[in-house]
Amino acid sequence: MSEKAMLLSGWADEAGVITAVCHARPDGDAAGCVTAVVSYLRECRGKDAVMILPESVPETLGFVFGGNTPLTASSEPQAARDRLARTDLLICLDFNTFSRTEGLEDALRSCPGRKVLIDHHEAPDIQSFDLCFSDTQVSSACELLYRLLLEMPDIRGDASRLPALAAAALMTGMTTDTNNFANSVFPGTLQMASELLAAGVDRKAIIDHLYFCERPNRLAAQGEMLSQRMKLLPCGAAVTVLRKDFFERHALLDGETEGFVNLPLTVAQVRLSILAREEDGRFRVSVRSKAGVSARELATGFLHGGGHEQASGGKILIPEDVPSPADAEAWLESVTARFMREKYSVQ
Repeated sequence: MSEKAMLLSGWADEAGVITAVCHARPDGDAAGCVTAVVSYLRECRGKDAVMILPESVPETLGFVFGGNTPLTASSEPQAARDRLARTDLLICLDFNTFSRTEGLEDALRSCPGRKVLIDHHEAPDIQSFDLCFSDTQVSSACELLYRLLLEMPDIRGDASRLPALAAAALMTGMTTDTNNFANSVFPGTLQMASELLAAGVDRKAIIDHLYFCERPNRLAAQGEMLSQRMKLLPCGAAVTVLRKDFFERHALLDGETEGFVNLPLTVAQVRLSILAREEDGRFRVSVRSKAGVSARELATGFLHGGGHEQASGGKILIPEDVPSPADAEAWLESVTARFMREKYSVQ
């Protein structure tokens, strides 16, 4: 057991109230992390542990909680603040700085308890935490958390000792953050998957929930995106801008465009895919790339964002970047072409 893991275990023993929190707009990795750590703390350590989400997850991810209802700050802000105000141990998962929790940032910073970070993104804000577990050479925060839980004295390196809900949540988060083993896969990722399968995790059920429970609306939206909205640029990039009317026309639910940004990468000549979704007063942007092209550098240099080398995100601000939503597509195409030209000498 490492010294840091021993310290965390001791803090968990001492804490009366433990709260786990993830980033805004939780994805599978974030939801899997908070579910797994809270399930472990409740079932193995008998703790008062609660998960707080800044916002609700997409409907397709609801299964990961296994019937447990997270406290969602966007719908119950006072309850979330009250919980954080009496938290003895705050476990922060799948984000590198409090700003990624958006509306929860101030409440998290003022939380009186010890603050622990468990994350796989670059440049963690270590000054804001009492203890940091940070590793970019893992597939996901779920993989990092899995390794940490194996070190706990009641698990003793045996995945079968994990609560069933925690094990399934960890597998779910790792699966989504690797795009079902399509990217960010390390030797430890496959080892984790093998150990969880041996421990009894039903991977087929997880895959069914994640990839085979879609509404027809999503499929129709995907068709329009590929046939009418996606633009292939000569520089080897694909740019897709989805306006509000697109979401209204297809009656899309929150999160139903998840994964759309990956689709253009199936085209041989596409090395970089950028997808922008219009929100109130701005566009939220997802960036994905193939090996050899940095999604992160585009996001940090032009889109007020950041993330991983091949999976990043950012935003287009109005009017700071473009005067109106109607100008976003042309601006994004210009910025992308400039990035590819200046960084990779691609015209």
